[in-house]
This record gives sequence, structure tokens and C-alpha cells, in this order.
Amino acid sequence: MSVAATAPAPATFHYRARDTAGRSREGTVEAPSEQVVVARLREMGMTPLSIEQQQTTGLKREITIPGFGGKGKVKLNDLAIFSRQFATMIASGLTLLRSLRILADQADNPRLAEIVTKVAAAVEGGKALSEALAEHEAFPKLYVAMVRAGETAGTLDQVLVRIADTLETDLALRKKVKSAMTYPAVVLVMAILLTVAMLLFIVPTFVGMFEELGGTLPLPTRILLVMSGAIRKLWFVLFFVPIGAWKGFKRARKVPRVRARLDALKLKLPVFGPLFHKLAIARFTRNLSTLLHAGVPILLALEITADTVDNAVISRAVGDVRAAVRQGESVATPLANHPVFPPMVVQMVSVGEETGALDDMLGRIADFYDREVEATAEALTAALEPIMIGVLGGIVGSMVLALYMPMFQIFNEIQ
Repeated sequence: MSVAATAPAPATFHYRARDTAGRSREGTVEAPSEQVVVARLREMGMTPLSIEQQQTTGLKREITIPGFGGKGKVKLNDLAIFSRQFATMIASGLTLLRSLRILADQADNPRLAEIVTKVAAAVEGGKALSEALAEHEAFPKLYVAMVRAGETAGTLDQVLVRIADTLETDLALRKKVKSAMTYPAVVLVMAILLTVAMLLFIVPTFVGMFEELGGTLPLPTRILLVMSGAIRKLWFVLFFVPIGAWKGFKRARKVPRVRARLDALKLKLPVFGPLFHKLAIARFTRNLSTLLHAGVPILLALEITADTVDNAVISRAVGDVRAAVRQGESVATPLANHPVFPPMVVQMVSVGEETGALDDMLGRIADFYDREVEATAEALTAALEPIMIGVLGGIVGSMVLALYMPMFQIFNEIQ
């Protein structure tokens, strides 16, 4: 009976090498042995000068504090850059394994570099690229499904380019929405800070003056004094309540029923609701178009889209569409039963099914809503600027007026 050999655990090596241009390069890499490090450096076109194994025990062990992120998080921008570079290397003729190792060594994000190193090791061990990517949460289901389709069809480089385009488009849309919400958020924070500063530092200076005046103070002034006294006594609430509320909101959002209600409310907001609605439709059509274009089966594409659309209302609707398609119906028929999808979307999807170009039609819808999101975000920013300035001025002005009302009352009595 033969005993299977156990592969040595990977260790961290620090290397110094010289590239083809004669420049000195150094860095760290994880590998099972020094010989493997030498082979990888030579594959990258570098001549090893020195290789030292780093100690990972005792005082030199990396310390990660729980709750502070450790090595950081892989963002959409990191995945987009990784995908585009990966596609370029595959298209230029580099092997899959060599491309992964080069990307792991050149990644700016330490967390992504660690993940790609593990993916390369899994691929070297015989796993398919999609299987290796599926083991890490940094790669969403949309990403893994498209890579699997690209592997099957032999078009991995083209699929990676399309993935990069999709991620970059989604990132651009998110930035537009954030830019539209940044101005009102900043003005709101400034209004709160100014109000608190006046209640803590300015209003108390008028208390002695009001006591000397005697008499009955106007109602707005009395309300202002009560608020000032409460803030001065319960100042610690200003620090702990917002933090606790934010953590409670994030925890509650993980509950499916609560998240469904919040997402439904988000689509009905008076000002930002149309923007969130258009963003969700754009993401739904873009993701479904990307998956279908890559060759993913319609049922699996709908399932993945429902998980990645990031809105519980549309996700539930897509789930119903998937169930209907499984029963033999078209996509457009059940889509029309959900008011969250505009009639234009339903009609264009129906035309796409009839012409056999559903992925292309969905891409056109996504492009249309991308432009709609951009136009809506710009219009909101322009409209909210004077409104928020008026709100800020009204808050500060009303507080100043409440402070000076007793003096106006005295002047009227003297006259």
C-alpha cells in the first residue's frame, strides 16, 4: 500500500532580483520551496540575486486586529484592473499559471495578491480556474459564472475583457450616485454640527442676560434654552447614538425581510427614488446581458442576476421570472407582471427574444439607463444645491432669531 506524499506548506520568501533592463527588484512571494521561487522569477524574466525565507512565528508574525480589516478588502476597481490585465496576458500568449503568478506579484492590493497566489496554487494543483475563483468571496457569482463559460467556449480573454467593462461601468454608476448624494449629506452634517455648536457654546452665553431681564421669554427662546440644557447634560449621546444607530441599521439590513422593506422604501423616496430605480434596472439588464453574451444558460443567468442586482424588490421579481421561464414561458411575459419593470424594458426584452438577440437588446437597455442615471444625478445635484443652502440658512437663522426675540420684546415695551 502506497502512502501519498504530503505537499509542504507554503512559506514566505523575500527575494532580490535583476530584471532584463538591469534594474534591481525585490519583493515577497509565497512558495513551497526556494527552488520554486527561483523558477517563478526566471519565468518572469528576472535573475535571482538572493532569496531568504521569512520567519512567520514569534514577534515577526503578522498581527490582525479583529474588526479592523486585516489586509483590507478587494474592491470593484481592483477586480476590474485585475481582469483587464489578466485578459491582456492571456491574449498575448502567456500561460494561465504564469499570468496568475505575475498578477499576484504585481497586485497593489495585498489582499488580492494573497488570493491570486492561492488561486495560482489551486490551478497548479489541477483545478479549473473557475473552481479556484469560486473558493474566494472576493470573486462574485457573476464573475465565476462568466469565467466558467469562457473556459468552456475557449474565449477566456474575451470574457475577461467583458467582465472588466461590466465592473468599470458598475463602478462609474456607483460614483455618479454617490456624487449626487454627497452634497446633501455634507450640508446635513454641517447643519447638525452648527446646531450643536450653537447649543453648546453660544446659547449658554445668553442665559445670564435672559435671567437679568426677567419676565416671560418667548416660546422659541424657551425651547432653544431647553435644547441647550439637554445637549450640555447629555453630550455623550451625540457620540454613541449615531454609532449605535448605524451599526443597528447594518445588522438589520442583513435580515431578508427588513432588507426587502428598506429596498422597497428606497425605490419610493420622493427625490432619490427614481435615481435608485434607474440604477437597479441598469444593473439588472447589464448583468443579465453580460451573462447571456458569455454563453451562460438562461436559467443560471437569471439566478445569478437575482443574487447580484443588489435590490430585494427586483431580485424577488427576477426569481419569479426564472420560475416562469423554467415552466416554458418567455422572459418578457412574467416580466410584465411586475410594476418595477417599466413598459419600455418589457417591450424591448420581448423584441430581443423574438429576434434572437436578447443579450444585445439588454445591453442597449443598460446603456439607455446608464445615461438616465447620469442625467438624473446631475439634475439632482443642481436642484439640491440651493435647497440645502436654504435649509442650512433657515436652521441657523431661526436659532439666531430665537436668541434675539427677548431683546426685540424689550424694545417694543420701551417704545
